[in-house]
Amino acid sequence: MERTLILVKPDGVERGLAGEIIRRFENKGLKIRAMKMMQVDEDLCASHYAEHVNKPFYPDLKAFIMRSPIIAMVAVGEDAVAVSRKMMGATKFSEAEPGTIRGDYAFSFTENLIHGSDSVESAAREIGLYFSHDELFT
Repeated sequence: MERTLILVKPDGVERGLAGEIIRRFENKGLKIRAMKMMQVDEDLCASHYAEHVNKPFYPDLKAFIMRSPIIAMVAVGEDAVAVSRKMMGATKFSEAEPGTIRGDYAFSFTENLIHGSDSVESAAREIGLYFSHDELFT
């Protein structure tokens, strides 16, 4: 069983889509093993998006992810990373297929509702940024 980090980004929370997004993962059969609403601070933002810190778009990314709370969760299941990425849809909202979260609800490239780990290795690193060991349930 794989674990993956899923974030409902500020736009998803602000638009009241968190419940729908969580429901989709649960309906797919992924098990939620940790979840919390939280505010991303500068340190967490810089750690999570470390590969982007020196890129020209980082200030806008930082302002977006820090503007209001997110919902962070850990989902577990067979091929959880690939399954959740497919459910999210393409990062570019206009390329996301209908039936995916972004295909059904996103209307902006930068405000695209959701983040999911892109590999098992990224998931392990990202989960450690958002959750302590004692916050993860089996």
